[in-house]
Amino acid sequence: MSETRALKLPSEIESVDEAASQAESFVKSCGLGDDFASAIDLAVRESVANAVKHGNKFDPAKEVEVTFQRSPKGVEIFVRDFGPGFAPEDIPDPTNPENLLKANGRGILFMRSFMDEVEWSNHADGGMLVKMTKWQ
Repeated sequence: MSETRALKLPSEIESVDEAASQAESFVKSCGLGDDFASAIDLAVRESVANAVKHGNKFDPAKEVEVTFQRSPKGVEIFVRDFGPGFAPEDIPDPTNPENLLKANGRGILFMRSFMDEVEWSNHADGGMLVKMTKWQ
């Protein structure tokens, strides 16, 4: 069974809710349960918010591309921005005591905790691509 849904969203914070709504619809169309949907919802919200805010820096000329793909092992989600990119290993560990009170830096931790695999890469045509997988 393979199903794919692709979105192009504007670089605005409202795109977070649109992506989450589409994720919920996609997961339901695949016949997957509420716990599965909740994990994907949270990871999609974090990744799209990061793409809008940190990647595209709210630039109206740039879009966020989101793709949901059903595969035999579960659901794969790809979120691409068109920003300069970053190195995930350079993001301070939010569980380190010196970072506990900082307002940002937890998105990557959340994505990794809700999904089974999370990978970042530089897209060949520019921007960052995050691939998140949730196994069934």
